[in-house]
Amino acid sequence: MYRVDPCLKRLFIIFNIFFAIVGGVIIALALLSQVATSTHGGDGMEGRTTGLIVLYIFGSITMVIAILGAYGAHREKKGALIVFLVCMVIGSLVMLRTGVPAAMIRPHLKDTLEERFRRVLPLDKASEDIQGMAEGLQSLLHCCGLFGSDDWEQNIPESCVCNQEEQEMGMCRSISYQVLMRQQKYIFTQPCFPIIARYALLASDILLGVVFTLAALALLGLALSSMIIHQLRPRAQLPVLLSVPAIFSPAPPKYQELQNTPGY
Repeated sequence: MYRVDPCLKRLFIIFNIFFAIVGGVIIALALLSQVATSTHGGDGMEGRTTGLIVLYIFGSITMVIAILGAYGAHREKKGALIVFLVCMVIGSLVMLRTGVPAAMIRPHLKDTLEERFRRVLPLDKASEDIQGMAEGLQSLLHCCGLFGSDDWEQNIPESCVCNQEEQEMGMCRSISYQVLMRQQKYIFTQPCFPIIARYALLASDILLGVVFTLAALALLGLALSSMIIHQLRPRAQLPVLLSVPAIFSPAPPKYQELQNTPGY
């Protein structure tokens, strides 16, 4: 058995334990999201199924790879470590392939969203799905219109209307409209797009942080596993000289020659 540096082995096992914890956290988040969705009656579950499946698969693969790497280091199994190394190479390439284009798109994300949202204006003439989505955002974010209440023209929905408490908090402004007689109502002052853009940029930053963190971990795992595999390679042994050539044999001391001289 070829000896691996104990410090390197211990560091690699700790790394894989941390990697397995990351996989477990991903699975736990997917499970909590599924439970929360089921608790609320399963609304929107159909749209989230694909995302949950991806999280379950990614978390499970992460845990399996981490267990494989820890086993290979602990038992000094070269085959398991080679499989782990290949997985790290593939993982780092996938993370970089995902992260680099996302980082390039990040500065233009707000402008792209604004361009797409302006295509659906005015909201009162948009499809029912878009109107329902806009009203849901207005009720959730306490805002009115994507870029202002004028997005609804004269057909401002009830989701824009403030209650008494929100009026006292200064979140609303009054508008006048006329049906049979002139009336007044209070609607949210804040448009929805700045809030949506802020959350979208925050989600993009979090995604980029996660992707590049996983890429760095994959590169670190690649380096550690490569070092261990290198130490498991058989080392060539130098031949041992069992005998000393006669030419280098020391001559007997002169006093021995005197003692061996025959006397009378």
